[in-house]
Amino acid sequence: MIRMSSSFIRTLREDPSDAEVASHKLLVRAGYIRRSAPGVYTWLPLGLRVMRKVEQIVREEQDAIGGNELLFSSLQPREPYEATGRWEEYGPTLFRLKDRKQADYLLAPTHEEMFALAVKDLFNSYKDLPVMLYQIQTKFRDEARPRAGLLRVREFIMKDAYSFDVDDAGLDSSYDKQRGAYRRTFDRLGLPTVICQADAGAMGGSRSEEFLHPTPIGEDTFVVSDGGYAANVEAVTTVAPEGLDEAAMAALPAAHEEPTPGVNTIAALTDHSNQTYPGQGAVAESGEWTRYEMLKHLVYSLTYPDGTTEPLVIALPGDREVDDKRLEVAVAPAIAAPFTEADFAKHPVLTKGYIGPKGLGLESPSKIRYLVDPRVVPGTRWVAGAGAQDVHVYDLVFGRDFTADGTIEAAEVRDGDPAPDGSGPMRLTRGMEMGHIFQLGRKYAEALDLRVLDENGKTVVVTMGSYGIGVTRAVAAIAELHSDDKGLVWPRAVAPADVHVLATGKDTAIFEEAERIAQDLEAQGLEVLYDDRPKVSPGVKFKDSELLGVPTTVVVGRGLAEGKVEVRDRASGEVAETGPDEVVDLVVRAVRD
Repeated sequence: MIRMSSSFIRTLREDPSDAEVASHKLLVRAGYIRRSAPGVYTWLPLGLRVMRKVEQIVREEQDAIGGNELLFSSLQPREPYEATGRWEEYGPTLFRLKDRKQADYLLAPTHEEMFALAVKDLFNSYKDLPVMLYQIQTKFRDEARPRAGLLRVREFIMKDAYSFDVDDAGLDSSYDKQRGAYRRTFDRLGLPTVICQADAGAMGGSRSEEFLHPTPIGEDTFVVSDGGYAANVEAVTTVAPEGLDEAAMAALPAAHEEPTPGVNTIAALTDHSNQTYPGQGAVAESGEWTRYEMLKHLVYSLTYPDGTTEPLVIALPGDREVDDKRLEVAVAPAIAAPFTEADFAKHPVLTKGYIGPKGLGLESPSKIRYLVDPRVVPGTRWVAGAGAQDVHVYDLVFGRDFTADGTIEAAEVRDGDPAPDGSGPMRLTRGMEMGHIFQLGRKYAEALDLRVLDENGKTVVVTMGSYGIGVTRAVAAIAELHSDDKGLVWPRAVAPADVHVLATGKDTAIFEEAERIAQDLEAQGLEVLYDDRPKVSPGVKFKDSELLGVPTTVVVGRGLAEGKVEVRDRASGEVAETGPDEVVDLVVRAVRD
C-alpha cells in the first residue's frame, strides 16, 4: 500500500513555466516526473510505477513471440560504431566522451552493433537461428531543441529488439511477428496507432514502418488515403506524369530567352508571363500561366560527416516548397543548409533570382550537382532562369534542352496529392512516433562480419531486423490522450494503482474505516494508494485524486455516519454509493472485469 502521508508524492497547483503540452504539465504537477536538465527527467515514485507497467506490457508481448531479454551497457566503445560508419553518420546527436586513457566512447543511441557482436560471439550455425533478442534500456541523443516534456528528450528508455535469420524469408517471418506484437502492445496501452511506410534513415535497411499515434501535437506529418495507403511524408514518393518520346519533344516550341528585368521571384515571374504573353501558358486550359510552370531553383550547401562540403541545386515546380524533413532524409547523412551570400560569391555561375539549369550538373565545368523533382520528366515545358541577370528561358523542355544528375524527393506533400499506390487522394495529418520497425538486411552483419554456416556448410551473412518502441514517450502519449481539465485519467493497465482510497474528514472512525477498506483491498491483490494525510482538507484530497488519475476512487467521509461510502470512476465521472461492507467486492469486480 502506498500511504500518501509517508510517500514521496507532492502535487503542484500551477503549471511549470516551461511546459508546452498537456502531458508535460500534468506529469509534473501530479508529481510523476521532475526536470533535471533540458531534455532530462527524474522519474518520481508514481511515474516510475506507470513506466514499469508500460515496460511490462512491452515485455510480455516480446516474450510471447519468442524474444530473449538481455541488457547491454549504455556506455559503448567507439570501434564497433566506426566499423558500421555510425560514429560519423550520427553527427552531433551522438554523445561522445573519452576515458582517462583518452579512449573514445559514446552513450548509445541504439545498440545494433552490440546485438550483432553478441550473436557473432556465441552462434556459428544455421541451427542456432532464428533468434530474437531484445532489451529495455536507456538511450541518449543530443537533441538540439528538447521540448514537450518526455516527447523530445536527450535521455529516454526504449525497447529495442533484433531478429537474426539465415535468409530473407526468415527475416520476413520475424518482421511479421514483431508487427503483430506491436499492434497488440499499443492496443493494450490504449494508444491508437496508424502503421505508416517510413524512411529507414541512419538505420539503413529496406522495409520500414512507423507506428504513429494521431495527435495534433505530434512532430511527424503522415498521409492516409481512403484506399488504405499510409506513410510518413518523408517516405511518400511522387506520382510523376507520363513523359514524351524524342519525336514528340522535337515538335514542341523551341526554347527562347526573354528579358525579364527585375523579375526575380516565382510570383513576379508568373505575373510577368501573364501580362507579357497572355494565354500562352501550357498547363491551365485557359492558357493562363501558373506558378507550377515556373521552375524554381533552390541552392543548398551539403556538409558530410567527414566535414567535406558540396553545393546542390534543386529544381521543382514553382508552386511547391521544399519540405525540410524530406530534404533531410533525401540528402542524409549530409546536412543541408541554404546558400549564404558568401557561398554565392564562390560560385558566380549561380545568379540569384535567375538560376536555371544552364551551367549546372556534375558533367559541366561548374561540377555543381543538379537534381530535379520527379514531376520534371521528359517533355515537360518550363520557364526558368537563364543563368544571367534579368533573363529567363521560356519553353525549356526537360530531356531536350536540359537534363539533370537525378531526381530528389524533397518537395512538400499536400492534401489531395495522389497516393503512389493509386488508392486515391491523400490527406495530411499529425502524429507521434510510438514505434518503428526495420528490415535491416545485411548492412550491420556485413560490417561486423556476422556469418554462420548454412545447411550446405557454406558461410552466409546473417540478415537482421530492428524493432523499437519508445517506452518513456509512450507514458507521455498515454497521459496526453487520457487526461481532462482536472488531471490525468490513466487506463487501468498502466495506472500507478488500481484504487485510490480517500479518508475525507477529521473523525477517527473515518480514518479507521478507510484503513480497513484499504487493507482489505490490498489483501485481494489490488494496488492501493491511500490518502491518509490527517491535516489535509477534503477539497485538496479530491483535487489531488483527480490530478493523479487513478481509475477508481473510494471516498470514506461524512456519509459513513449513514452507512455509505462513495465509489468514483475517474474516466466516466460516475459516482455510486454503497455500504462499507460491500465496497471491497464492488471495487474488486470493477478492477478485474
